[in-house]
Formats: sequence, structure tokens, C-alpha cells
Amino acid sequence: MRPAHPTEQAVGMEHYLTDTDGVGGRLRADDDHFRVRERERFDTEPVDAPTDAYPYLVVRATLSGWDTNDFAGRLSDALGVSRERVNWAGTKDKYAVTTQLFSIYGANPEDLPDVRGADIEVVGRAGRSLEFGDLAGNEFELVVSDPDDPQRATGITDELHAFGGLENGADETDDDAADDETTVSIGVPNFFGQQRFGSRRPVTHEVGLEIVRGDWAGAVMAYLGNPTDAEPESTQEARAFVEETRDWQEALERFPNRLRYERSLCHGLAEVDDDPEPEDYRATLERLPSNLQRLFVHAAQSYAFNLMLSERLERGLPFDEPVAGDVACFADTDAPAGLELPDTDRLQRVTDRRVRSVRRHCERGRAFVTAPLVGTETDLADGEQGEIERAVLDELDLEPADFDLPGEFYSSGTRRAILVRTTLELETEPLTLSFGLPKGSYATVLLREYLKVDPVDLG
Repeated sequence: MRPAHPTEQAVGMEHYLTDTDGVGGRLRADDDHFRVRERERFDTEPVDAPTDAYPYLVVRATLSGWDTNDFAGRLSDALGVSRERVNWAGTKDKYAVTTQLFSIYGANPEDLPDVRGADIEVVGRAGRSLEFGDLAGNEFELVVSDPDDPQRATGITDELHAFGGLENGADETDDDAADDETTVSIGVPNFFGQQRFGSRRPVTHEVGLEIVRGDWAGAVMAYLGNPTDAEPESTQEARAFVEETRDWQEALERFPNRLRYERSLCHGLAEVDDDPEPEDYRATLERLPSNLQRLFVHAAQSYAFNLMLSERLERGLPFDEPVAGDVACFADTDAPAGLELPDTDRLQRVTDRRVRSVRRHCERGRAFVTAPLVGTETDLADGEQGEIERAVLDELDLEPADFDLPGEFYSSGTRRAILVRTTLELETEPLTLSFGLPKGSYATVLLREYLKVDPVDLG
């Protein structure tokens, strides 16, 4: 274990698990170097099924240079239908080659447009739209560009294999494979990746923490202020100005048009006649899109979760098996073959008497140790893990009842597996990593162990 990059430490990832030096390099030198294919759980009927019972046309789109939201907008515009008629299971990045399903209400195959950078395949029909719960996970094929020493990947893989702890998890290299190819089971701490908090300006959790503490003015200023060197100088100056003066009207003039959320906050506060009261700051935050409001609180929960995992690593507690006091969840029995998918609706508190039986389930990939994404309904663990959870919440001045917030800021909480395991295919010429992850887990959390670079270079 070694200290993480300072930017990662700022979002709760305080360590690299592996001691081997990183391979260096960067991701996404080309869109084709970052390939993602969804694994869905969504049944369809033949395309000639009756449209009254199955009004949704389901297509599989392979996209290059499109993020999911922009492509959905392009599709709806071309079809002349409301954007609300186009749905999907998971949002994907623009700077990648991605393959995923879309459902389109009331569309027919012959209506589908030709879209540059998109290959659209008709899959069939469905009686309902796609939704987030239909996503089981993602398959990745990632190329590392300009690595300093690709051979270090072998030592890193060995360490991650040992950490994964799977029964029968020994190296499974194919005798017929080329010398530069390896297939092996590995595990990493299931951190929330840098994207959760902002890759270049990680502040969403700071906004969320202020919201949960009830400091609405602090939340607004955490979003408007906090200049970073990763931004253009003019943006840094605008943030520094608003921190110093709270002159909302002048700040509105200084923030560039592309920072529409910052401008929305300044505009809302500039409309207040006197000095804003706490309810004015809250109302201004509520002008932001509902998904962004939720993201602030989710990022605060994710930050606390990352800190809990970092402390568990620091104490040398296992991730692949429970100790007394842990809370475990069981595997989703409907998960696609080869994908470990935790079901956090099926929890069991691990008492002294149950440690051995739950450990056997974990060894076979049938159960997972969890930590909380704290909310109003969170029951903290017992034993040493419970000590960790309570210490982190005390450090952050939080408790579960604090998440009883108005509107989109409310969260009941859940639990999340602390370990994510996968089967890795590793090629060294060029350095390519192929693997699958369950929904909600981050490819960059695995890649950070290999590259050990500034998170900006992880994309």
C-alpha cells in the first residue's frame, strides 16, 4: 500500500492498494482506445410484435464522439418526437466508443435516421421503456497510451489477484494464448472514482457536505468559489471575485456563458433585494437540475464511503471476507453469467456465530462485505467496521438523520460492496486491459492501480 495522488486523496481515496510502481501513460488518447459495452437485463420481442402491446422500439447503438444525452437528443429531433420518448439504462461518456440499448416510444425501424458516428441496430420491441435497473454492468476494453514500463503491469496484477481472494482464483492463462496475454481474477477496493466528484475540479462532495449540514450559503459558495489551476485563468478570477465580494451581479458578468450553473446561481442571488437569507441560498440551489441536486448529496455520501474504505485498508482488515460486526449482502442470482452483482436489498449482519458461514459465501462469490452510503435509514455496522463508520461520520460532523432534507436533497441511504472483482485479460503489446464490472463500479478505480498518474490522465 502506498499514498495515492493528492487529487485522489481529496476525495477519500487515500491509498493505492498496490506497491508496484505504475506503468504510467494515459487513457483516451483516441476514442477507440476506450471501448465500453453494456450488459443489460432487458427482454425484447421480435420487431414485428404488435405495437399496441409493445410500443417501444429497442435499438442497440454503437457511438463514437457522442455522449448518451446528446445522442438521445439527436435521435428524438430526427424522429420528430419528444426527448422524453427516448430512454436508456446507463449514461456513457463522449470520449469513447460505447455500445448500449435505447428504447424509443412509438418509433418504427424505417423511421430511424442515419447519424454520423453512430451505428444503429434494431433489436426488437418492448412493452416498457428502458430504465436504470435494466443495466447489470459494463464490459471494457482499454488501451494505455505511452506507458513508461508496460511490464510492471504483471506485478500489479499479481497483487490485485491476491487481494481479490477468490476460491479457485489462481492464474488462468490460456496455454494457447500469445506470450503477452494473461487472464486472471483480480480485486480492487470499490471506491467511487474521480468522476463522481469532478475530475478537474473535485468539489461536488464539498457542496453536498454543506447541504447535509444545513449550511445553504456554504453550499452555494463551495460551488461558485474554490478556484483551481485546472481551469482557465479568467474562470479562476471569477471564482476568487465572488468569494471575496459576493457581488452577484458583477460575478454574473464575469462567469463565462459555458458555466451555466454558476451563472444560474449568481442570477438567482442577484434577484434578492437585500443580503440573501439561508432560504434564498436554498431556493437558488433548487433552480439547478434535479439530477445535479441529487448528485451533490450522493457525492457527499460517496466521499464518506471512500474514507471508510481507506481506513479499513489502513487497519489491515480484509475486503474479501467479513469480520464480526460487518454487514454483508448476497449476490444477485439473476446477474448475467460471469458478472458478480451485489444485491444490497439482501443484507445480513455478521455476528461472531455467522462469520464462518458468511466467509464461505464470500469465497465463492455469493456474498460481499458492505459499507454504508449514509442516509436516514442507515444502520451502521458493529465491531471494528462500526468503529470506522462512526469515526468517519464524526470527523465529517454528520449523522444519518441529517439526510432528512427537502425535495431532491433527501436520501434514505443504502449499502455498497467494498470489493469489486473481475476477470482481467491483460495484453502488453499494446498495453490493453479488458474486464467487466457491475453497474455503479468505476473502470478508473481499477486503472488507477496500474497507471498511478494524475487522475486527469485517466480521463
